[in-house]
Amino acid sequence: MQSIYGLLAEFDTPEQVVEAARHVHAAGYRRIDGYSPHPVEGLAEALDKHNSRLPLIVLVGGLVGCIGGYLLQWWCQTNAYPLNIGGRPLNSWPAYVPIMFELTVLIGSFSAVFGMLGLNGLPMPYHPLFNVPAFSAASRNKFFLCVEARDPLFSAAGTRQLLERLGPQAVYEVPP
Repeated sequence: MQSIYGLLAEFDTPEQVVEAARHVHAAGYRRIDGYSPHPVEGLAEALDKHNSRLPLIVLVGGLVGCIGGYLLQWWCQTNAYPLNIGGRPLNSWPAYVPIMFELTVLIGSFSAVFGMLGLNGLPMPYHPLFNVPAFSAASRNKFFLCVEARDPLFSAAGTRQLLERLGPQAVYEVPP
């Protein structure tokens, strides 16, 4: 069991937190995250957080919806309720396209919402960073960089020295 969640460094400007994230990432730390009151250009790249599995999840969801829509209509037309409409064959796939499209969009949308929630670890009613009183400024005018204690390179003294060399306003210990 970790005695602390990690170390949190407070910065005044977005440029400082992006530069600090680049240094910490270049030092080999991977369990790091940045917090700011607004989106900061370059922070995601500095944290190496730009690769997401969400597009793949949405693609798989859309394909499942499309194929499921086709199979459902094919089964209904050929087995459950075979109706000969206008002399067309029972497996007339062009008539299936509107339902296949709608199910592709529907299941793809659900995959996007639930995939995003799952990848972000939401809902998260408690987070250890809220134990640091200064972190409330993250929604107003301060920028924070957190190095988690789960990182293999983390050591309380060594990581603190690294963060303090980057020129933060303060470095806080985050209780679990």
